[in-house]
Amino acid sequence: MKTVALPVAYMPLVDAAPLIVAREMGFDHAEGISLDLQPAPSWSSLRDMLAFGHVDAAHLLSPVPVAMALGLGGIATPLSVVSVLSLNGNVIGVGTQLARQLGDHGYGFDFMNAATAGSALAKVAGDVLTFGVPFPFSMHVELLRYWVAGTELASKQVEIRTVPPPLMAQALAGGDIDAFCVGEPWGSFAVDDNVGALLLPGQAIWTCAPEKVLAVRNDWAETEPHLLGSLMRAVWRAGRWLSNPESRTTASEMLSRKSYLNVAPELIDRALLGEFTISARGEQRHVNGFVEFFDGAATFPWRSQAKWVAHQLAKRNGLDPATAERQAAKVFRSDLYRRELQGLSVETPGASEKLEGAIPESTAVASAPGSLILPRNVFFDRRIFEPTG
Repeated sequence: MKTVALPVAYMPLVDAAPLIVAREMGFDHAEGISLDLQPAPSWSSLRDMLAFGHVDAAHLLSPVPVAMALGLGGIATPLSVVSVLSLNGNVIGVGTQLARQLGDHGYGFDFMNAATAGSALAKVAGDVLTFGVPFPFSMHVELLRYWVAGTELASKQVEIRTVPPPLMAQALAGGDIDAFCVGEPWGSFAVDDNVGALLLPGQAIWTCAPEKVLAVRNDWAETEPHLLGSLMRAVWRAGRWLSNPESRTTASEMLSRKSYLNVAPELIDRALLGEFTISARGEQRHVNGFVEFFDGAATFPWRSQAKWVAHQLAKRNGLDPATAERQAAKVFRSDLYRRELQGLSVETPGASEKLEGAIPESTAVASAPGSLILPRNVFFDRRIFEPTG
């Protein structure tokens, strides 16, 4: 069958898996398209590849399209988030010196209590604490700032510096940063390189953070609806395949290839299995559902997720939060998600918004065509975000 080539940009991270799997497993060809996956050297270049029409779709940090809609970052091309590629998947780590100090003060690196970790880090850090993150508009930044504001770290001067993910370990070793928040496998790479230790998974701060999204330009979505639907269905099928535990070994081998992440499969296994080596001493920690590609409506673009991001950005940039939330709601396209995936009997929520942080346990909700189990959705400080109407 003849296929239509579709250029798609991505960053070499574990959470690019749905795009890589869609290509390698032939889910794209089954939909009549051929994904031309193009790696980007940085998030800014990836954003620009999409904004300026060099690619038709992109694996993008979830806050980037929201920031663009709010007039932040200098690029104003209207984008649509048509699905979420992954929930969670980040780790927070510290350099070896801070790790030693934490150990000397009796901190046990339990890996799941964000409040305790923040308190412990505040006791050993200097007056200025510098974190490396992949991009200024990212869930990495939003999680870090939310965590800092809600713990004793608020008493410190926290600086955030942009570092490309593959260079995070090098920046840590060189003393350019004291700590980091980054997507896997680059946190584990810092551990294996003996320059850092892992402190927390991002989900210890917010259990349901939308990490990466599938984004397209608005004009392309309007002029190429058939290609858009084919892309969305191929990626959805890839996410479903990834949700099968029996797929994980094959997925790790795919992602590890030189043409994709170019790291050992064992590093990728850690993220997919949630089995982490957190220090050079070989300490192990397990994280259930460290990164989620499918279950619990993980791929649904909730407008309340976009509104949460917009609210945080608005507060820091002097914008009206209510106006920002309304603008952001137009970016996460739950309408397109429902339209293009309805033929696959996808369990889609009946609503497009929810109270973020208000689901303490897995909960059944109304959906089409039946009932849907939403996963636990809480912030570490137990606050609840109610979107502006």
